[in-house]
Amino acid sequence: MAAALVDYGSGMALGTVGSGVDLELAAAENSDVVRAKMKTMKMLGIQGEIEDILITLQTQYHIIYTVPHLPLFLYLALAKDKTNLALSHYKIKALTKNISIT
Repeated sequence: MAAALVDYGSGMALGTVGSGVDLELAAAENSDVVRAKMKTMKMLGIQGEIEDILITLQTQYHIIYTVPHLPLFLYLALAKDKTNLALSHYKIKALTKNISIT
């Protein structure tokens, strides 16, 4: 349905594609989700990075997949009835390997 590459430090979408979701708003608000989870992990003494956050709605999956070692995440809104969640995760992981900041 829709996707965005997001800088979670600023909450800004660096690129978007698709429709059906206000991606600028989703970028900003999901950045808050990522930062809150990172803060909670730190407070609990949990080591490591967030790989992904899955939000399951009645008709959609929303995936927040962090780009390893960068302050970015890939946000996807997927139609539940048209999505293979395992395959989506595999493809997202492959895509993020090619993302770099220059």
